[in-house]
Amino acid sequence: MGQVPRVHGARLGLVQISLAGVLWGTGGLGVQVVREHVPMSVPTISAWRMAIAAVVLLGALVVLRAGPALGRLLRERPGRVVVVGCGTAAYQGLYFGAVVSAGVTVATVVSLGLAPVLLTLADAVRHRRPPGAGRVLVLLAALTGLVLVSLGAGHGASSTGPQPALGVALAVASGAAYALATALGEPLARSTGPLALTTATTTVGALALLPFLALDAATGGVVTTAEPVPVAVLLYLGVLTMALAYGLLYAGLRTTDGSAAVVATLLEPVTAALVAAVVLDERVGTPGIVGTVLILAAVGGLGRRSPDAGGPLTPRAEPDRVPGLHRP
Repeated sequence: MGQVPRVHGARLGLVQISLAGVLWGTGGLGVQVVREHVPMSVPTISAWRMAIAAVVLLGALVVLRAGPALGRLLRERPGRVVVVGCGTAAYQGLYFGAVVSAGVTVATVVSLGLAPVLLTLADAVRHRRPPGAGRVLVLLAALTGLVLVSLGAGHGASSTGPQPALGVALAVASGAAYALATALGEPLARSTGPLALTTATTTVGALALLPFLALDAATGGVVTTAEPVPVAVLLYLGVLTMALAYGLLYAGLRTTDGSAAVVATLLEPVTAALVAAVVLDERVGTPGIVGTVLILAAVGGLGRRSPDAGGPLTPRAEPDRVPGLHRP
């Protein structure tokens, strides 16, 4: 009988991770909207996003009296928390830069498609054995998709951005930072509650981005605004696409099999593409469309498991041993 509640918990976790993916997929559009109203730089937007999220999370930590868990995490793994937090900040800054340069769809698909590929390669090196034939096909499909998206980045009715080549390069760097943060964040997620972990890494990321905000202020850049639309969007980015999304992610990974993270990975670019097509009228051309399909298929293939390994909804016997995933 104990298996039934675990299965229900795994399904709930899958829903939580999926909702996180949907929220992440709207982040790029939010950056575009802010910049349409005020000439705020990408690092400044990223700094505000993480700072707002950190304030909200710290408030939740106080209300829920979860301070001891945060203190224990900082005492036991301070170095790893700093690296993961800085990696998260780097990923977001690079991602938003890619959005501005190449558009929402290209930035999201490339950055998100590359990270699972890098993680698969790292896993093969760590275990000292090459991936199976199916995994190799997945990697080839993903790499081919990245090339096609890059080729299609400069085409389309409304253009995918003023500097597509730079945007793709930033998206690749963003994906690499995401993969690094994921690999280093896994041990933290196994033993730390989602609120404490998200609060710690988000606060570190916000502190890491503050110098960029100060630099913008010193050079005459726009770092604050009283306009209601960009203020509302910044609040949305911080509260929903950062604080809530990461909270959902880590809460879901405590009861859901790690392959469920692939669902969030798939829902983010799908959401971004749908939003960009409807709101921004973005087009990436035929090569970009084919590349997008290949990347999505490749990321989906990374979640396939052998019959003896169980399906994506197979619950873990010990929730605290579920590998974590650290995202944008």
